[in-house]
Amino acid sequence: MSVLGVWTRKAAYLLALPAVLVASWAVLGGRTTSFYYPSLGRILSAFADTWGWERVTGDVLPSLARLAAGYAGAVCVGVALGTLLGSLPRLRALTEPILEFFRAIPPTVLIPILMLFSGVGDGMKILVIISGAVWPVLLNTVEGVRAVDNVLSDSARCYGITGFARLRHLVLPAASPQIVAGMRQALSISIILMVISEMFASSNGLGFTIVQFQRSFAVPAMWSGIILLGLLGFALSLLFDRFDSRVLGWYHGLRRSQRGEK
Repeated sequence: MSVLGVWTRKAAYLLALPAVLVASWAVLGGRTTSFYYPSLGRILSAFADTWGWERVTGDVLPSLARLAAGYAGAVCVGVALGTLLGSLPRLRALTEPILEFFRAIPPTVLIPILMLFSGVGDGMKILVIISGAVWPVLLNTVEGVRAVDNVLSDSARCYGITGFARLRHLVLPAASPQIVAGMRQALSISIILMVISEMFASSNGLGFTIVQFQRSFAVPAMWSGIILLGLLGFALSLLFDRFDSRVLGWYHGLRRSQRGEK
């Protein structure tokens, strides 16, 4: 099959179900008179009127900046701490109870506490994202480092590959499939926490704007904000798939060869 045919088939698989759902929504909800569940036409009209350039620069871009900062912080902290704990079994056993204690605390509960220490600015919102998104990266990194093949580890030791060189050429590549899996989970958590953090003591952002629409009973505009969040999540998922295919191309190729696929 040609490259164009492959991409056409992928696009069909990707868009078929959303197209059916949107068409069903348009047909079934086209004659609705409910104030709380407006028709798709009214929502799309409100979308075009609401999300102009001024709203994008004033609300969407600040939200994306907080999301990027919080997500990057969660990945850096999770990979660094996870690599350390995965490499040192005694340290992992010592810190496991306290880590499980903090992991069980919902990040939204920490918002009032973080507001006391970091104020109500962007720092608080970024810390909220980090506090919730760090756990999938951390735990997956720990398990990935622990699962490094013993034969490869012994071979590296025999060749004198130690320290940073061992970390760079053996540990992180071997653990990268699980690290990337944790990063994928952390991305969706980061989006959720971005919205929730902006609902508290904010003056801009997607979460703030959607709540303002709800409080002013601008229901079609509120639904348009929800749809925009879904579209942003979908776009970020596609970007992450591209990142996954580049970083883990060797891994996916190995899995296909093991299954006898081309």
